[in-house]
Amino acid sequence: MAARLLRLPPLWSPNPNAFLLICTSSRPSFNSYRLLCLSSAVRLDAEPEDEAPCCVPGRSQFQAPLPGKELRPRSSKYLLGMSEEQLIELAVDMGEQKYRGRQVHALLYKTKSKDITGFSHLPMKFREDLIAAGWEVGRSKIHHTVTASDATVKVLLKLQDKKLVEAVGIPVVDSRGSNRLTACVSSQVGCPLRCAFCATGKGGYSRNLKVHEIIDQVLVVEELFGHRVTNVVFMGMGEPMLNLPAVLAAHRTMNMDLHIGQRMITISTVGVPNTITRLARHSLQSTLAISLHAPNQQLREEIVPSCKAYPLEALMADCKSYFMMTGRRVSFEYTLLGFPVNLTAGVNDREEHAMELTDLLHQWRLGHHVNVIPYNPISDSEFRR
Repeated sequence: MAARLLRLPPLWSPNPNAFLLICTSSRPSFNSYRLLCLSSAVRLDAEPEDEAPCCVPGRSQFQAPLPGKELRPRSSKYLLGMSEEQLIELAVDMGEQKYRGRQVHALLYKTKSKDITGFSHLPMKFREDLIAAGWEVGRSKIHHTVTASDATVKVLLKLQDKKLVEAVGIPVVDSRGSNRLTACVSSQVGCPLRCAFCATGKGGYSRNLKVHEIIDQVLVVEELFGHRVTNVVFMGMGEPMLNLPAVLAAHRTMNMDLHIGQRMITISTVGVPNTITRLARHSLQSTLAISLHAPNQQLREEIVPSCKAYPLEALMADCKSYFMMTGRRVSFEYTLLGFPVNLTAGVNDREEHAMELTDLLHQWRLGHHVNVIPYNPISDSEFRR
């Protein structure tokens, strides 16, 4: 076994003493990747924390909660995101009968009430007590909407701290004539990873989204279309694996409270060390989507700079482990990128790239699906469709 230290680039950690310890062996399943802070001689990934913000010195941004851990942020005063059991417990703690908690649950997820003052089914005293205790529903205001020619709706939401976050509603009629509505939701305000082709990364990073802010995006899409959301993809703003506690808590609410099937939910990631295996331990039936975009490490580093701290071999080994642990095939997202100055040769879409990608996936022998995506050009981009 060989070991080496790799200094983390600034976009992964602002701590100049943060390194990735890579221990490799001839068997990829025995490879080890650990985040270290040499100045304090401690592992940064020693213990996960709820709602750990990304890129804060001294705290790990590569955390997922362990199975059985509390997923809802403990300091939350928002009703949206709470389960029926939690709402019943809240009602009892405030001196109400259990059925009042079930009524609050129905008001949140069926009636979709936006404000406690609108909880007309509840006694005035219970409503006043909730407000006096600092509870809020947790809905955001619609700042702007844009409707495309294919009926896709992009909505910009203004959060309580005035920051803006984007969600997209995508209506589709499948081959059987069934209507599907997919909500593409964000997990962060901005994104710290700065992928070369991504508009979100160019705008910088502000903070992680909280559970209620993620759930609200689904409810807004349902409100705009007058139709229940059937599918959810975590492919909006941000890197879901850098906000995994909130993403998993929102996933639970979508599944258990909004009744969206787990297999209808996709969690997308560019790849963050130590998180894929942790996700696998939760035994979800949802789809893991890897934003791959290149068939080799050198090209991927040009497109996805953050992968310098997470080599392609390590990513594929974790995907293989995920497949073995869950039995769920992994989806690989591959955006086709071209050069605006060269109309004959693309960045990652040549025939040799396709062959190399085929060899890569066959080499690892895991259940997989490749989703080829046409590039959606953005201003000031070096790429073309």
